[in-house]
Amino acid sequence: MRFLILWLFYTLAIILGAFLLPGVSLDGFFAALLTAVILGLINGLLRPVLFLFTLPLTILTLGLFHFVLNALMVLLAASIVPGFHVAGFGWALLFSLVVSIMLFLLGELMEPPERTVRYVMYGHTVRREKDVN
Repeated sequence: MRFLILWLFYTLAIILGAFLLPGVSLDGFFAALLTAVILGLINGLLRPVLFLFTLPLTILTLGLFHFVLNALMVLLAASIVPGFHVAGFGWALLFSLVVSIMLFLLGELMEPPERTVRYVMYGHTVRREKDVN
């Protein structure tokens, strides 16, 4: 169930990113769903390998090359998915930033509030009080 929710969050972030940026276009909801799957596969399979190969360059640029890798992943997804179009590298870079920000905000909205647990000593036993908030 969590996988489906994350997939829908990713799809919603892609739709919002394409809506906000004129250099990125989607042909429909199915294209957004497919883009979410392809970007997820690319980020899960190809990105770690590329990150390891470009680690010296990433360290040299103080992590800024990581943004370039994200933009290249978006351009690769745009070349694979038929209904997803990106006008160029700059738009791919902006799109990856917007999608990352949207995913962060959606994740923060859906995350349950943090619970606080308190342990209290009653005589020789310790009891746990469930929710202090």
